[in-house]
Amino acid sequence: MTDVVRIAPMQAAGSPKPLSRLDAWADRHFKWLLVAPAVLLILALSIYPLLFSLVVSFINYDFQIPGHAFVGLKNFERVVFDPVARWSLFLTAALSGVSVAIEFALGLAVALSMVRNFPGRALIMSILIVPLFISPVIVGQAWTLLLQRPFGPTNYVLSQLLGYDVTIGWLTESPWLYISLIIADVWQWMPFMFVILLAGLTSIPPNLYEAAELDGVNAWQAFWAITLPHLAPMMLLAITFRLLDAIRMFDTIFIMTGGGPGTKTYTASYYLYTVGFTQFHISQATAGSWLFLIFTAIVVTLLVRRLLKVEAV
Repeated sequence: MTDVVRIAPMQAAGSPKPLSRLDAWADRHFKWLLVAPAVLLILALSIYPLLFSLVVSFINYDFQIPGHAFVGLKNFERVVFDPVARWSLFLTAALSGVSVAIEFALGLAVALSMVRNFPGRALIMSILIVPLFISPVIVGQAWTLLLQRPFGPTNYVLSQLLGYDVTIGWLTESPWLYISLIIADVWQWMPFMFVILLAGLTSIPPNLYEAAELDGVNAWQAFWAITLPHLAPMMLLAITFRLLDAIRMFDTIFIMTGGGPGTKTYTASYYLYTVGFTQFHISQATAGSWLFLIFTAIVVTLLVRRLLKVEAV
């Protein structure tokens, strides 16, 4: 009996102390406290600038005009009725659409040719993906050195191959300057399509092709009946990611053509950069950015809906 009486106080002394009100609150909300720093950082670095830019688009925030008076939708009207802005949006859609289409076609062709093992496959794949790791600024500078007259070797090589003097102004004459931008973009980003499509091809069960071969199906029929249906989600995913990046085309244009001659190679990003950081019409550039964001959101919504439909099937 005495032993029991002696042990009881020792157990009471060793029991945990009751939590304070603050400690109890922290214990209940521990998971939220862990993510709070990240949430605050996102609010400070993205949400606040986004809301501030929305305010700027409705006021007169121009370095050349004093004051920040409320102007309503006037900044949006300037962008909508600016012929350069409309041209830049059209050129953005045209360049990104053509570039992504060529990149997809070439990436699919290369992926189909690299899906089977053969000697030197690993080395060729390593060489093919090198452009992905090069900065777009370096890519633009490299293609400028190759194409620019009179020092670039492109015209000389074409002259030797064709047998007559070639004097194309790749960076100054239409339509060659657009072709030059597309070539530079395709050279850098075709490997992106190739990598994603190759991953999709390798995930297709090989027994499907074996069964098709036993049924007497040729390679072209197997491509349409097996490869395309199974590869469709990866195709749409690759096109979506690449298209979202292509519509922001700026680096290569800045290096290769500088938006010129005149405004012929103004994309949406280059137009907004020129208006905001060269002409210092900050409010107009911000309004244009919001319009471009709405346009991009519509494109993304359509592509994502299509992607979800393909995955559901």
